[in-house]
Amino acid sequence: MVGERPATPVRVVIGEDDVLLREGIARLLAGSGFEVLAQAADADDFLRKAVAHQPDVVVIDVRMPPGDVDDGLRAAIELRRRHPQIGVLVLSQYYDERYAVDLIGDRAEGVGYLLKERVGDVDAFTDAVRRVAAGGAALDPEVIGRMLGRRTTEGPLDKLSPRERDVLAEMAEGKSNAGIAAALVVTDAAVEKHVTAIFAKLGIRPAREDHRRVLAVLTYLHNRRG
Repeated sequence: MVGERPATPVRVVIGEDDVLLREGIARLLAGSGFEVLAQAADADDFLRKAVAHQPDVVVIDVRMPPGDVDDGLRAAIELRRRHPQIGVLVLSQYYDERYAVDLIGDRAEGVGYLLKERVGDVDAFTDAVRRVAAGGAALDPEVIGRMLGRRTTEGPLDKLSPRERDVLAEMAEGKSNAGIAAALVVTDAAVEKHVTAIFAKLGIRPAREDHRRVLAVLTYLHNRRG
């Protein structure tokens, strides 16, 4: 519409020590309409810049200098503690369930955990960044698939039917009921029925719908941790 003001771009700070990957992520996001405010090559500099710029969302690697172990993850957790309004999307080279659990903690809003290979899927990656910036959650489908595929003795997932587990896996990726229905080739009504059953079987009490959806995944994560 003529005269309509463009939407405000999502503002991002990036933390990644590999200069080629860091520049690649920055260009990818900028080309997709994001505003990249700053970049950092180590965890300490990342935290300083994130606090100074107050972006909508940050994208940071788990392993970063100075320690090259989990410095990026610890910086992300600290940022969530200090500034819970900033979305945090963590990238990891390898699957590690502990990272996802530690990052999410007890608060499911505005957080994401993706494998680095997901950056190559531009649509999926940028959708995850936007979803986390908006206060939603984004968990890597490969991570969720592995976690849901590992059954535990008398755990909460034992209560779910195979189809409900499929729905939970799709739900963990941040998909709406319509998106889940399309992925599983079922009706919206069938998905709604399964989602309701999942909430009931996992003992998740009534609350905001989007929060309950992520809590369903957190229930499993915390059960695994125990």
